[in-house]
Amino acid sequence: MTDIASETQVVGVADPEIPLGDPASRLAKPASLWSDAWKELRRKPMFIISGFLIILMMTIAAFPQLFASGDPREADLLNSLLRPSSEHWFGYDLQGRDYYTRTIYGARTSVSIGLIVTIFASLVAVILGSIAGYYGGWIDAVIARITDIWFAIPLVLAGIVLLNALGSKGFWTVSGVLIAFGWPTMLRLMRSSVLSIRGLDFVDAARALGASDFRIITRHILPNGITPVIVYATITVGVVIAVEATLSFLNVGLQLPAVSWGLMISEAQRRILSAPHLLFFPGAFLSVTVFSFILMGDALRDALDPKLR
Repeated sequence: MTDIASETQVVGVADPEIPLGDPASRLAKPASLWSDAWKELRRKPMFIISGFLIILMMTIAAFPQLFASGDPREADLLNSLLRPSSEHWFGYDLQGRDYYTRTIYGARTSVSIGLIVTIFASLVAVILGSIAGYYGGWIDAVIARITDIWFAIPLVLAGIVLLNALGSKGFWTVSGVLIAFGWPTMLRLMRSSVLSIRGLDFVDAARALGASDFRIITRHILPNGITPVIVYATITVGVVIAVEATLSFLNVGLQLPAVSWGLMISEAQRRILSAPHLLFFPGAFLSVTVFSFILMGDALRDALDPKLR
């Protein structure tokens, strides 16, 4: 009895170096992947620079009137092809339209297409990739074969063929075509991530407790497996902006009177030597925007992948 009592006393003694009454010890939680990533990211100049540029471009796209007070379609032939000056920083185009105003308003179309296409393509990839990876079997085989077929079709080539066939080349038509062919790579990433997670202990425990497949996928698998898709989607925004500009440059994308960087570059191609400012300014804005999203994707990849730390 004495031994048992003494053992009970020993077990009940609190460690003097870990006070039980310390609120910090009671509230302390294990660091999550995202909190660790944030600590890593905020020390990286690459993330800070790209984040600032992305916020700036998205603000310009959302509120162009804050940066340019004129009408991007207002024309005066007397100002045709005037070079940049202190009064009009970017000069004028062939129709005598203020080129600074057109460049600022062009951000709205180009950035909006990049974000819309990436968001909807990511949704398709996450939903189908989760279903294929979780259930496997013939469902996985069917989705995988369809993905392989889509993956074999180059995005730009698909855009050229479909947009020429459809005839209509408005904002939503271009966005819809790019969404239709922009999801295969992200689906493969999502499927691979789900395959690596579905057999882990916490998934088996949730299944043993009677959780439904929908709950297991949405509450346990997606939060732990969506990171690769987020990283790739960030890069995809820049890629889609560049593809839209390429289609507009080839005259199969957006058409006038739309205002986009791709259309402006297309109009400038015949006057590169006589009016280089027509190519330089929209090209510079396009390059900086695409570069910023790609740089952000690289920073997220380095921070979210423990193997690269």
